[in-house]
This record gives sequence, structure tokens and C-alpha cells, in this order.
Amino acid sequence: MDVRRAGERYPGGDPEAGIDTRHAFSFGPHYDPDNLRFGAVIACNEERLAPGTGFDEHPHSHTEIVTWVVEGELTHRDSAGHETRVRPGDVQHLSAAAGVRHVERNDGEEPLTFVQMWLTPREPGGTPSYALVPGIADSTPYAVPAAGAMLHVRRLGPGERTAVPDAARLYVHVVRGRVRLTREELGPGDSARITGAESMEAIGVTAAELLLWEMAAS
Repeated sequence: MDVRRAGERYPGGDPEAGIDTRHAFSFGPHYDPDNLRFGAVIACNEERLAPGTGFDEHPHSHTEIVTWVVEGELTHRDSAGHETRVRPGDVQHLSAAAGVRHVERNDGEEPLTFVQMWLTPREPGGTPSYALVPGIADSTPYAVPAAGAMLHVRRLGPGERTAVPDAARLYVHVVRGRVRLTREELGPGDSARITGAESMEAIGVTAAELLLWEMAAS
């Protein structure tokens, strides 16, 4: 298990313009050849947008983009004609495939915080697609078959335990609160990259929310 702390994330965005980004993986000018990916996961960005700010239209291709809103409301528009509002508890999935353009904004009056995760598909190309699952439950994993991955959401109370999926590779991101994973205690923004996860548990030290990516071997 390789634990990465929130303070180790690479800073990004444009804080003076109200866009604050923290990258868990090598990104843009923060090139690190030893931190390019873990399994299918190639990015796990914590994004904070002030009201009225956001990312203007920009392209993506050959990437599965999954977004989890922590607080606030995200406005999404893309070149395939989708326009949605993404709220806490929703799972948004944009499959960029051969190419798509999109806009992400905070059009609300409150600050917006979201986690955006990028996964690389097993096969390039294809037709872009979009899905929004409102209010996903803990017991309902979200599959991204193009990347051979499955997202699990776990919400824990203090002292509550939950089984961690057995997987060849498992990526764990702490959204909020504190949890204990084997001998390690993880806080907000911390992550763990686990190889050969088997019979593991996560325990809530405080009320907590986790995102777990279950991945097959490459």
C-alpha cells in the first residue's frame, strides 16, 4: 500500500482567477515520470471553483472522465449537446472516446468543490458518451467497462467498518473525514494505491466519505 498525502499534491489551476487545483498524478508542468498512473487511473484532481468561474470549452480524447461533486453545483456542457447540473452525491461520466469538447463552470452563488478522475480506456477511439447517475447509493457501484474499472462510494460514521473490494489494483481517495486503512490513518485529500487488495477493511475515525476504484490487472 502506497499512501500519498494531500500535501504532496501538485498545485495547479489559476488561484487569482478563483480556480484552485490539486493534482495527485503527474500533470502539465508537474512532470514526474514515476507518478504517471496507477492502473487505469491517470488523474485524480481536487478542484475548487469560486462562484462565476470555471473552465472554458476545451478538448479531451481517449479518456474516461468521472466527476464527484463534494459541495456546490457543477454546470456541464459538451459538444455532444449535453447540458446538466451535477450535485453532491451524483456520478458524472464523460467518455471522451475519439474526441469531445466541454465546459465546466460554477454558475452558482456558493463555492464549488469537486473531484475529477481520469481513466485511460483499454481501446482508443469510439463514439463519445455521457451519463449522469443522481444520488448514487453506497451499495451501487458504478462500472466503467471501457477502462476495466468500477467505482465504489463509501460513507462511514465514526467507528463504522466497511469491506474494501478485493482487487488486483485499488485506488482509494478520501473525500472528507478520517479513516483507518490497515495501519494507516488517512484524512481529506489523502489517497492509497493498493496492489493485491484482499480481505481489507476501512474504519471511520470520524464521519467520512471515500471513493474507491476497483481495477483488474492490466
